[in-house]
Amino acid sequence: MNNILKILNFTDNHKRLGISSKKSKELHTNKLTAFSREELNQILTLYGRKVVSGEWKDYAIDTLKDQAVFSVYRKTNEIPQFTIIKIPKLRHSNGVYQIKGQDGRILKRGSELSNLLKILEKDTKRYKII
Repeated sequence: MNNILKILNFTDNHKRLGISSKKSKELHTNKLTAFSREELNQILTLYGRKVVSGEWKDYAIDTLKDQAVFSVYRKTNEIPQFTIIKIPKLRHSNGVYQIKGQDGRILKRGSELSNLLKILEKDTKRYKII
């Protein structure tokens, strides 16, 4: 006894369920904004150095419909010390990336993440790995 499964493709499934093509297109456009692998690599490299120096303890990544947010915490129960935000809609005006401070003010904006992360790398402590 062989069990045969009929696999419907996405459009056939929506037709069978009675979902219109307009709603089907809306389902495809509701994607979340996220950091790419290269962007996360740059951010996590900086994060690792700051953890070793004892400045940062925790982080959170939020992916929303219109923006992606990487928050850095000094302690886990505090408000974020810095927030790195990616907003693709702003690529033609102010740049895709912005860094906000603890008080919510924008510290720096730009279209290149590596240039923005340089302001977070500046510190008075030297790294000492034992």
